[in-house]
Amino acid sequence: MKIKPIKSEQDYKRALERLEMIFDSAASTKEGDEAEILSILIENYENQYYPIEAPDPIEAIKIRMEEMNLKQKDLVGIIGGKSRVSEILNKKKRLTVDMIRELERILHISASVLVNNYKLSK
Repeated sequence: MKIKPIKSEQDYKRALERLEMIFDSAASTKEGDEAEILSILIENYENQYYPIEAPDPIEAIKIRMEEMNLKQKDLVGIIGGKSRVSEILNKKKRLTVDMIRELERILHISASVLVNNYKLSK
C-alpha cells in the first residue's frame, strides 16, 4: 500500500483507477483499508476542485413535479392561485416562507433546498 496525497489531476485519476481495482475488497484486508483511505482522499480532492453547487429551488420543484406527474395547475392552492404559481415557476417572484413550508410538506423537498437563492427573470 503506497498511498500519498492527491495534489494534481493526474494523482486524482490514478487514485480513481486504483480504487476501481480494489473497490470490492473485504473491509479487514490491506486492500480494504487502502480503498477506505483512497475514498477519503478522493472525496477531499473532489470537494476542493469539483464542488457541487446548491440546487436551484425552482428547478428542484419542476423535477419533483415531473417525478410525481404533477402539472402546474396541481400547485394551485399549495403556493397560491394560478397566476402566482406561474410567477413562481417562471422565476418572476420569490418563494415565501409559507410556500416553502407547503412545498416541503406536499412535494417532500427539503426546506434547505427551497431557501436557496435564485436569480429572478425579468
